[in-house]
Amino acid sequence: MTNELPAPLIAPDGAPYWRAAAEERLEIQCCAACGTYRFPPGHLCRACGSDAADWRRVSGNGAIYSFTIVHRAPTPEFRARVPYVVALIDLAEGPRMMANIVGPGALECAIGDGVSVTFEARGPDAKVPQFRLAED
Repeated sequence: MTNELPAPLIAPDGAPYWRAAAEERLEIQCCAACGTYRFPPGHLCRACGSDAADWRRVSGNGAIYSFTIVHRAPTPEFRARVPYVVALIDLAEGPRMMANIVGPGALECAIGDGVSVTFEARGPDAKVPQFRLAED
């Protein structure tokens, strides 16, 4: 048994996201027709239906929309992590994404708290965007 957390499974639509994350950049798909950011990525814009899109680096700043504290690991790899926070983050650029809140004070987070992106290594070649509470 290992304490190493699994690397992400990468679908074709999300490959640019994971390549950027491996280089510690948060990039989100953006509609080339109307400018709407979309996460998770997809073939068509949910706002205008266009299939034209590019990837844009975003600030990595946002606020906690909602969260839960996990006390029971879903798989053996996560046992050493409990308790941990899973949150919905509203990015400053608009899209909402799910990630963990990590670092000092994570278990004391609250809805509306500001957060900033950080990256957690998963295996030799992958990194997963996570968030830390923003410093005041």
